[in-house]
Amino acid sequence: MNFFQRERVYIIAEAGVNHNGDYETAMALVEAAAEADADAVKFQTFNARLLAAANAPKAAYQKRNTGEQDNQLEMLLRLELPQAWHGPLQARASELGIAFLSTAFDSKSLEFLNTLDLPLYKIASGEITNGPMLWKVARAGRPMILSTGMATLGEIDQALAVLAHGLEFAEAPDSLEQVLSNWARDEARQQVAEKVALLHCTSQYPARLEEVNLRALDLLADTFGVPVGYSDHTEGLLVSLAAVARGAQIIEKHFTLDRSMPGPDHAASLEPGELKAMVAQIRQVELALGKRRKTPQASEWDTRRAARQSLTFVRDLAKGQTITAEDLGTARQGGGTSPMLAWDLIGTLAGQECKAGDPV
Repeated sequence: MNFFQRERVYIIAEAGVNHNGDYETAMALVEAAAEADADAVKFQTFNARLLAAANAPKAAYQKRNTGEQDNQLEMLLRLELPQAWHGPLQARASELGIAFLSTAFDSKSLEFLNTLDLPLYKIASGEITNGPMLWKVARAGRPMILSTGMATLGEIDQALAVLAHGLEFAEAPDSLEQVLSNWARDEARQQVAEKVALLHCTSQYPARLEEVNLRALDLLADTFGVPVGYSDHTEGLLVSLAAVARGAQIIEKHFTLDRSMPGPDHAASLEPGELKAMVAQIRQVELALGKRRKTPQASEWDTRRAARQSLTFVRDLAKGQTITAEDLGTARQGGGTSPMLAWDLIGTLAGQECKAGDPV
C-alpha cells in the first residue's frame, strides 16, 4: 500500500527557505509546525553554487519579493540551510512528534539527506525534468512526493518512468528509450503506485485563484493511478481546504513566523496561527467528507420517523368497501405505511371498518 493512502490527509508545513539563514528562526519554524499539529515540517537543502549559475536571473516573483539588486545565486547563498543544522532540527522535530523533511536540489545535498534516515523524499517541481536527479532520489527506496508545477502530462509521465527505473535497477539507464521501455511494464507501474504521490501546484508565489485549477487533481489521479495532493502557493486557507474536499491526500503549505520578513516565499506563506487554523479546518473537512456511500446517518433515524409521512384514510370506509384514490391522504404519524404504496392499495378492499384519520 502507498504511504499516502491513509485515513487522514498528510499535512506538510513547508518552512522552505523562510528561516532566512538564521538558526533560531529555523528552530522556531519546527516548533511552530508542531504546535499547529502538522504531520511534517519541511526545509530545502541545497548548495547554492551547485544549484544556480553565477549569472542565473531571478524569477519574476523573486524580484517582486526580494528586489532586483542581486541575482539568483546571491539570493540563494543567503538562504542555504547548513548541514550542521539538520541534526538538531530533526532531533527537535522528533521530540515534538513531527516528521522532519527536506528537499534536495543537488546530488551532494541528496547524498547528505540519505544519511538522515528521512521517512520520505519530496522532489521539487523544478526537478521534474532532471532525469539523473530523479533516478538518484528513487534509488533511496523511500516513499516519494513529486510536485508537478509548470509540468505537462508528458513530462510527468517521463518523470514517473525515471522513478520507476530507479526503484527497480541499481545501474543507471543507458538511454531515455530504455527508461520508457521499462515504464511500459506493469511491474514498473506497480512499483510507482506503491511508492510515489503527485502534488498538483502552480509555481507562482502567491498563485492567483484563476490559475489554481484544482480539477487537475482528478486528472492526475485518473491518469497515473497514484495518490494526489496539492502544494498550495495561494494566499490564505481557502484553496487548501477546497483541495481536500476535492480529494487531495496530501497538503503542502508554506508558512513563516512573520509574513513581513524579507525573502522570496514569505508573502505566499501562512503565519503560525493561520497554519494551526488550516490544520484544524482540514481535520474538520475530513470529518465532513465521510464515506463514499449514501445511507441514513445514525442520528437521522429518529428524524426520519418523525418527518416522513404515512398513508391515512381521509374518510370513513365500511369493511369490504373498495379503496379509491380519494379515500387516501398522508400525514406525519411516526410510522405506518409508506405513501409509495398508495397506488398498490387503490382498488383493493378495506379489511375492516376505517374511520377518517386512521392510519392505513
